[in-house]
Amino acid sequence: MPQLGESVTEGTIERWLVKPGDKVNKYDPLAEVVTDKVNAEIPSSFSGVITELIANEGETLPVGAVVCTIEVEEAKQEEQKQVTSNISAAILNAGSMKKPTNASPQKKRYSPAVLKLAQEHNIDLQVIKGTGLEGRITRKDVLNYLEAGHSTKQQKAATNVVPQEVPQQSKVDKQTDNLQETKISPISSSQDIEIPVTSVRRAIANNMVRSKQEVPHAWMMIEADVTELVAYRNKIKDEFKKREGYNLTYFAFFVKAIAQALKEFPQMNSVWAGDKIIQKKDINISIAVATDDALFVPVIKNADDKTVKGIAKEIHELSTLVRSGKLRPEHMQGGTFTVNNTGSFGSVQSMGIINYPQAAIVQVESIVKRPVIMHDNMFAARDMVNLCLSLDHRILDGLICGKFLNKVKDIVEKTNYNANSIF
Repeated sequence: MPQLGESVTEGTIERWLVKPGDKVNKYDPLAEVVTDKVNAEIPSSFSGVITELIANEGETLPVGAVVCTIEVEEAKQEEQKQVTSNISAAILNAGSMKKPTNASPQKKRYSPAVLKLAQEHNIDLQVIKGTGLEGRITRKDVLNYLEAGHSTKQQKAATNVVPQEVPQQSKVDKQTDNLQETKISPISSSQDIEIPVTSVRRAIANNMVRSKQEVPHAWMMIEADVTELVAYRNKIKDEFKKREGYNLTYFAFFVKAIAQALKEFPQMNSVWAGDKIIQKKDINISIAVATDDALFVPVIKNADDKTVKGIAKEIHELSTLVRSGKLRPEHMQGGTFTVNNTGSFGSVQSMGIINYPQAAIVQVESIVKRPVIMHDNMFAARDMVNLCLSLDHRILDGLICGKFLNKVKDIVEKTNYNANSIF
């Protein structure tokens, strides 16, 4: 399993593109893999013949785990040595994968993901029936075993291990334990539609849960008057489309303004790294791009050095790659701050979940024309937008975030035909 992105530690085999007996060349795609950041194909490191698919479709494996074996061509002896070395290292690193001498080799070979689950839940893998290739136990088999209600006590009884005597629990304690162990299964009727959870949706869910569980979220919102920006963009958008071949969106102006503000407030351009906060030098803006069933965050590198035109071009190109399924891991790496164009589907206020391990995310909402009291106490129809900020309170506080949002507001409110050039 290769490293498919920054901070990615595991991947799920979505679909095998080869089968045992297939001949492959170096760099040929072997399988489609899903991580919490990207969908990608893993290439073959060697030329040869596929001898065994070790990982099963739907199985999640850590980076570096062996997913298949290849019999390399005799002319490439050096590659063959590398294969042997890699497999040996993987087996040594997973000492608990050693097989009992009286067991069938196929049945007693477990993936790192299966071993991890077994250790976490104190499960004897010998009592689980495998559904994988040649009876191998998959991660899904272990999860199904747990969902079936098999507890540690039941397993100990099955393996004839006598439990140690424990102090008697109070009635309240027992009730609490029962509540914690009970898993509520929603009941569906014959008219309900059951939609299987795809690997992409599961990866998104896991990443969102991690962010919400680990990051103490806080929120702020500021209102900006973008009447001049709207007039400027409307005046040049047709000429721009004819000249450049793609649309000049409002989103490009907001990404540029946020990139400029990050230069003045570099604390916002930080990531959480456990025992330290890393303030990033480069300003790489992750933009959220949605498809019908997934969400991706490709990155505009060095956004502060680009013009509005350059940012608009990258937004167009990255969005096209996402929706055509051609986004590659390198397009997703290096993001330091995320901007989400929630206004594109009519939202006027939202609270985004932070793109872990970044420090914050800005939601750019819909531009709405509203009556506003101007400085001379007269009402006027103005184009207004809400900029909603979610922040990691471990890294940031209200004072710096308020100053940052006010800077963004100041930039977009001064964007007009006379003061700006997009080229």
